[in-house]
Amino acid sequence: MSVLQALQRKNSENPTSTKPKVVAFDAPGRRNLPPDLLGTGLAIGSPRSAFDGQPNSSLGTALPDVETGLTAGAKPNADTLTRSHRRPLPDCVSWTVDAERVEPRLVAITSPNSSYCEEYRSLRTNVLHKSQRQNLQAIVVASANPSEGKSVTAVNLAWMLAQTDGVRALIIDSDLRMPSLADYLGIETEKGLSDILTSDARLQDTIVKLEPSGLYLLAGGTARPDVAELISGPKYAELLAEAREMFDYIIIDAPPLAIFTDATVLINKADGALLVVRANRTKYSALDRILEPLPKDRMLGVILNQSEEVLDESHYNYGYYNYRRMAEDAAS
Repeated sequence: MSVLQALQRKNSENPTSTKPKVVAFDAPGRRNLPPDLLGTGLAIGSPRSAFDGQPNSSLGTALPDVETGLTAGAKPNADTLTRSHRRPLPDCVSWTVDAERVEPRLVAITSPNSSYCEEYRSLRTNVLHKSQRQNLQAIVVASANPSEGKSVTAVNLAWMLAQTDGVRALIIDSDLRMPSLADYLGIETEKGLSDILTSDARLQDTIVKLEPSGLYLLAGGTARPDVAELISGPKYAELLAEAREMFDYIIIDAPPLAIFTDATVLINKADGALLVVRANRTKYSALDRILEPLPKDRMLGVILNQSEEVLDESHYNYGYYNYRRMAEDAAS
């Protein structure tokens, strides 16, 4: 049974949960997915159900790790969370994030004591455990389609990582057709990633330190139409190499996989990737098609966001067209 099939089975047992859930991907190989909608109007069930019969899975709530014996709720060894020989961080602009001005779904900032925020703590813990066993430093957060919550997930995860003792975390807005992270966080930046890739701007002069978490942000900058060429070029590779020398974790917010090739390029440059999927929106067949060309060894898990709205194919087509239109307008 596939992970997504297990989740669908659990949905019928627990139709009231509305929190985002994290599950691991199946072992490498083609997934046999039924051609209907994720959730089909049902809420997402417990991630534990998705691990039945899968003792080697890497992500999940309270799932014991077969190598360390730890569960997702256990505290990782702090000595292994930071990288050795880190470069000193440069002096940069600091910005105190106002919880009243940020995107409300950034629960790590707006509702840190909520049960919703606890789901992102679980995700952070899973990422930290995973990084103890392999070199997991740069992580792409992508979605199948627009408006599935990948930017919200990326910021919540990065904010949580930055609050971990001794951890340096950077989030990069690499959705250069429609950069949004600065707006989500309610801050103003003069330059961003696109400026580094197209001019002499430097990382150390462009990143912003977000207080009180200590998270560093590289905003997207000016929207661009030639994103695939920019992130495939040497400047992005140099930027990422420089960031690796300064930060323990780098979260990369990527464009939707179903529309552009940008996210695939970014995943191949990173150490791992999380895929955000919105229930009642993405079809199994579409998800299988999106996952097929991606490097299986980098796919860490899928995060399913619950939605009460059942979307048909016309809604998907509208979202696809609307994203493209807004991206083209922003880049013109």
